[in-house]
Amino acid sequence: MSELGVQIGESFIGSGPNAAHVNTVLGERDGPVGTAWATALATPSAGHVPFMAVLQPGLPVKPMTLFVTKAAPVGDDHGVMIWGPAQAGVAGGVADAVADDVITAAKLDTTALIVAVWVNPAADDADEVYRNNREATLAALTNGARSLPSREDVLAARDQVRNPFYTPSA
Repeated sequence: MSELGVQIGESFIGSGPNAAHVNTVLGERDGPVGTAWATALATPSAGHVPFMAVLQPGLPVKPMTLFVTKAAPVGDDHGVMIWGPAQAGVAGGVADAVADDVITAAKLDTTALIVAVWVNPAADDADEVYRNNREATLAALTNGARSLPSREDVLAARDQVRNPFYTPSA
């Protein structure tokens, strides 16, 4: 395995039902990430069918990217939001990471990328879902490449834990 190792990133962009929460795992195809990529593709489960992210039909983004949904589709509209704008946003965000040299050209054919994506069943704006997932994917990949968050950021936030669904009472 090369010096890349495994880069793990996270990003949450937007608010409300059209927000995007993305987790990324980037690593060598001939290492644990490649094994996980192939295993996930070959072993779908009910409601969770990993698939390759494409820029257009027949044109997968590079590095080869496995889209994994964190929420099983709860109906046709939710499924369309996952397979349509969220998937397109992820593909665009990966291409942005390549264009910005977050992922170097030399790594395009030797790495595999897994992107876990949460799309709220209440999502109602396809363009916002697309934009948020594109931005979140680029941010997660950038965070992974930079080993973010820093120890200092983690320690600074440890007494202010919160997320869009819960804030502890004082």
